[in-house]
Amino acid sequence: MACGNILRDLYEGLIAEDAAGRPIPGMAERWETSADGLRWTFHLRAGLRWSDGQPLDAEQIVASFRRALDPATGAPMAMQFAAIDNAIAILRGERDPGALGVHAPDARTVEFRLIRPAPLESLLTLPLAYPVWLTGIAAHGDRHTRAGHLVSNGAYRLHAWTPQSSLRLRANPHYHAAVAIDEVGYHVTEDAAAERKRFEAGDLHVTETAPPGRQAELRRRFGDALRIEPYLGSFWLGLNLTRPPFADNRALREALSLAVDRDILTRAITGMDESPAWGIVPPGIGSYRNPSPPHADWTQAQRDALARQRYAEAGYSRGRPLRVELRYNSSLPHRRTLLAVSAMWRETLGVHSELRNEEWKVFVQNRRQRVLTQVFRGGWIADVADPLDFLGGFDGDTALNWTGYHNPAFSAVLREAREAADPATRMRLAAEAERLLLDDHAVIALYHYTSKHLVDPRLDGWIGNPLDRHPSRFLRWRDVESSPD
Repeated sequence: MACGNILRDLYEGLIAEDAAGRPIPGMAERWETSADGLRWTFHLRAGLRWSDGQPLDAEQIVASFRRALDPATGAPMAMQFAAIDNAIAILRGERDPGALGVHAPDARTVEFRLIRPAPLESLLTLPLAYPVWLTGIAAHGDRHTRAGHLVSNGAYRLHAWTPQSSLRLRANPHYHAAVAIDEVGYHVTEDAAAERKRFEAGDLHVTETAPPGRQAELRRRFGDALRIEPYLGSFWLGLNLTRPPFADNRALREALSLAVDRDILTRAITGMDESPAWGIVPPGIGSYRNPSPPHADWTQAQRDALARQRYAEAGYSRGRPLRVELRYNSSLPHRRTLLAVSAMWRETLGVHSELRNEEWKVFVQNRRQRVLTQVFRGGWIADVADPLDFLGGFDGDTALNWTGYHNPAFSAVLREAREAADPATRMRLAAEAERLLLDDHAVIALYHYTSKHLVDPRLDGWIGNPLDRHPSRFLRWRDVESSPD
């Protein structure tokens, strides 16, 4: 996502990623792991500095990790680092953050102690693992991120920021490597059509997404500038499982899922090589074997017949239809998708649906509170290539459990998967957890994403990758004479 790419421009972790999303040295020039995978040692580059020129050493990195896992910070992704010694106890408020299993034996060494093996190489590329300038936070509080206050350590530093409008970044002269493009601008918008116009006018050189329209037409218009790549992301409809009509009504949830023709949805509505989804975890994650319900191989007519049966079992009919609201954050593609789903429900079951679009902050707040929401636009983009990254949001009463799903069996299997030392066992248990989630019809999976961008053909260094991460430090203009001013 765009916000992640901005953070990757401004900051760098112990491990970074190259243009293709592969791990490379970041603040650490090298690292090693013990034979049991429970101790990691990182050796820092010489002469690391913050963007204001101040030295950056191992103690500051350790202090940033302690802050990130301090429950007072409230970092929503902190559980990603639960394998670090004492992390869970700290997050529960049972231990002081100083007990975290991250230490600095000297100014250029950072050590991690884990309680079980974990994909630390991937986790350390997440923004939560980036160091923060604690002096700036102490001095400026919430305003430490403003231009003129923000001190970072990445290839770029913040030059200007107009909230809800734009950001300007300039090359960080204290970074350990040179960049080819000295200044990078980000424009804030939720309007894909407006992005297209700015791209055509030369005001944008990369769009966050592809504009509305059929792929064949866009390809004719933009040619190789249209980049569509596999992407570790899933789009689904969430159901508020804490309130009627979906609480304790599995038959209704199943009926609504069965009545959606995913083939039509991905072929005629989204139309950008998305694949129909019957599960939460997208394909292509290592050795993970995605569970699939039996009706995934049925015809849509067969699914519709069972949907009507389940709808009746749930207590509804065309004479007594379900009336439900579908909420989504303002976006033309989201609106088109939900309109299509609403039409399928009406035609197959007689459901009366009302669409409600909300500004992003309002939508997120309502989704989290689980009071007004009934059906809502959901989905997940991978932080790391790990099935547990997709499944963890349905475990427990956390800010990310938007549906309010609660199944002790699911939580128990998920806990086993997290604690499994053997990678094959971990993947098997994760698939078992996903099957429980699907059997409960906790959400309505619709499709697996592709990443979709318009990229100026003169721009080199843009490489499609499953996590859709594109640090600006690897971009360069192909022909200096024809590059933008």
